[in-house]
Parts: sequence; structure tokens; C-alpha cells
Amino acid sequence: MLRLLNIEIHKLKYNSASRILILIYFILLTSIALIAAIKFDIGPVKFHLAEQGIFNFPYIWHFNTYMASIFKFFLLLVIVSMMANEYSNKTLKQNLIDGLSKKEFVLSKFYTVLALALISTLFVFVVSIILGYSYSDFTEFSIVTTDLIYLFAFFIKLTAFFSFGLFMGILVKRSAFAVGGILIWFFGESLFKGFLFWQFKDLENTSERVNSIMQFLPMESISNLIKEPFTRLSAVKTVAKQVGENLTKDFSVQPLDLLIALIWTALFIYFSYALLKKRDL
Repeated sequence: MLRLLNIEIHKLKYNSASRILILIYFILLTSIALIAAIKFDIGPVKFHLAEQGIFNFPYIWHFNTYMASIFKFFLLLVIVSMMANEYSNKTLKQNLIDGLSKKEFVLSKFYTVLALALISTLFVFVVSIILGYSYSDFTEFSIVTTDLIYLFAFFIKLTAFFSFGLFMGILVKRSAFAVGGILIWFFGESLFKGFLFWQFKDLENTSERVNSIMQFLPMESISNLIKEPFTRLSAVKTVAKQVGENLTKDFSVQPLDLLIALIWTALFIYFSYALLKKRDL
């Protein structure tokens, strides 16, 4: 494993575009801390975002992993460009000539996916710990360690998403087309979701029916791992009640969502290997 991972690290080290994208990604993750500096002082109205509880334990695990997952597209570009470079620079063929099997080649890419996802997760953990102990009203160990499942969900979310990017990179060989293919798939799922809402519009529990189908599709299953955290805030719930809305939603990480995402990850890696094995390079 370490041998294969070292090969990929060596390639990334000498790819300036990948280094820049990785740097931008981690700078953006760090920028989550800047949210704490958002203040509005308009006459008697004083608003400090950090004081609204977004950095309270254990809510911070939910909020930070959701916000950090928005920036995952930067590492997606690293993954797809990494595969595009293998074809354009002919390093894929050279690796195979030098004795690397196609299985080992795909595994080396998957190990890179796991490494990037793991480093991202650890980085978000450190940032969250620092922000939490700086702003949280609750710092008891039992509270701090509650909801750490969101970090695991974040790791699985990145792994599944990057595995999809790896598969598309192998499929179309060009980074721009691979990203375009992922966007087309995303819009395709969105259109299908809209179609289902139209199809079930006259039935009861339309939303539940649609979600029960959509949860098995790759992009939707990845998205479901960490649900939006904003309506979980007590301030938002208070405002909603004042206008007659009752916000009731299950924000927890669901085992079924984790299982579906893991199955798609395994399928993406298997299809990547099957595609590479079938091709005459």
C-alpha cells in the first residue's frame, strides 16, 4: 500500500496545478474560521454569527463538516486531472511497462483518494476543536465527543465523491470532460427528481416517496450523508414558529445512507478497474 501511495505522492509533488488546487482547498477549509468574525452592528441591532451557537459542541461537527464538504470540488479537480495526466503524459503505459499491474494502478489511485479524504477529515477535526473550545458554551468531554459520527460521514462522503471522479477520469480520459460528465450526471439526477415529484404530485407523502427512490442514486446518496444544518439552529426554529412553521427534521447520519455510499464507492472502484482492464493501452 505504501509503495503504491508513494508513487502517487511523487506524481502530485511535481504537478504544480495539483499542488495549487490542494493548497486552495485547505485554505478554504481554514476560512471556515472566518465565519466567527462576521459581525453586524446597525444602530441598536448587534449580530455576531459566532454567538448564534454555530460553533457550540456538538453542533459544530455537523456545521463544519457540511460547510467543508462544499469545497470538495477542488480536490475532485485534483483527482480527475491526475487521471488525465496519466493518459496525456503516457505515464499510465510506462507504469504498466515497468511492472505495475492494472489492479495495482487503480489501487494506487484509490489509496490517494483515501489519503486525501483522511487528511481532509483530520484537518476539519483540528479546525473544529480549535473553534469549539474558543466559542462553545459547552466544553465537557461527553458533549465534545457527541456527534463525531459526522466526521466519519464526511470521510465517506469525500471518498465516495472522489471515487466517482476517479471513475469518470478513467472513462473519458480528459479532466474537463470528466468534470462535465459529473455535472451532467448531477443535473440528470435533479431532473429525474423533478420528474418523480411531478409523477407523485397527486399522492400522499410525495416527498417521502421521492426520497425513498432518490436515496439509491450516487449523487443523492452522497448528498444525504450530511444534511443541511441551518434549520437545526434554535434561532431559526424560533423564527419559523413565529411565522407558523414547525421545522421537524431528522438531521442524524443514517446507517442506510452510509451503506449506500459505501456500495457506490466499491462499484466505482470496481468499474474503474474493469474499464482499465478491458482497454488496450
